[in-house]
Amino acid sequence: MILFTLAAEFFKIGFFSFGGGYATIPFLYHLSEIYSWYTLEELTQMIAIAAITPGPVGINVATYAGLQAHGIIGSLVATIFEVIPSFVLVIIISKILKEYRTNFYVKSIIETLKPISCALLLFVFIGLLKSNLHDYEGLLLLAVLVLISLKSKKDPIFYMIIAGTAGIILPLFS
Repeated sequence: MILFTLAAEFFKIGFFSFGGGYATIPFLYHLSEIYSWYTLEELTQMIAIAAITPGPVGINVATYAGLQAHGIIGSLVATIFEVIPSFVLVIIISKILKEYRTNFYVKSIIETLKPISCALLLFVFIGLLKSNLHDYEGLLLLAVLVLISLKSKKDPIFYMIIAGTAGIILPLFS
């Protein structure tokens, strides 16, 4: 039964998350509230690991979430069922978009989806921030990295390396 639930949930995530791997995060946040497959803290860790692991973030998180929920078979089911909708939609849309790419309505739909994806990410960011308010070192690190990123436009990997290094070093002093 859990494999069917995993398949259904990750099929929905794959079908409705528009805008890349990070667009899956609101759905994964919701799953953490409904099922006991993983906690919010584990979701935060999954996102961090998925961001530095080669491959698409959404698929990496689906694989890890499936592993948490039901082992290796769960990871396969979650990954496959998250990918299937995108695979099918890309094939269909590529055929249609050739013909309608200059259509006003098609352009309008795509432009409308962009701010919606941003709002969903902001909602998840606020939720994850609330769940980590007790981690003062992490919040300080976040503030420092945000300030640095505003002044110096570096590749996101630069900030991940700094955060990862701090995550290894800071506990040594606690």
